[in-house]
Amino acid sequence: MLTKKAKYALKALIYLARFRPGDAVAIEEIAVAQDVPRKFLSAILCELRNAGLVESKKGKGGGYTLARPATAISVGAVVRVIDGTLAPIRCAGQKGFQPCDDCREPERCAIRMVMLDAKRALANVLDNFTLAAMIAAPAADGPLINMSDAAAPIVRRLRA
Repeated sequence: MLTKKAKYALKALIYLARFRPGDAVAIEEIAVAQDVPRKFLSAILCELRNAGLVESKKGKGGGYTLARPATAISVGAVVRVIDGTLAPIRCAGQKGFQPCDDCREPERCAIRMVMLDAKRALANVLDNFTLAAMIAAPAADGPLINMSDAAAPIVRRLRA
């Protein structure tokens, strides 16, 4: 499940992606425009800055800007920075594998195999949607444009 923190991070990045590259946006403006608590947003933007997704400028005319083009920042990358993993359970995580307490044979566990497939499917979708593709989507019921070829059939099936 997407955490509120990851959702706020995506909202802030999508907002920043609407500005010209290099145009810094004050944190107060982002917070108000996206209805995100300023203090929480400050911590989120700090994590995004440390991960190289945003840059900050201090002083007059300062604020935040994307560190890369919106076409180069995937939703999956943002979620991983904020939430750490896309895996629905610990034993399906790619980094820091931890078997479940009650599992004797994780390599043969049917539940784990299904969760690994679920994680791969989710990663395929989120890694193929960029901030630019999210901005280009005019509405949830309209066609998404500028998405990768891998994501397009998935979206069509979801909307059918």
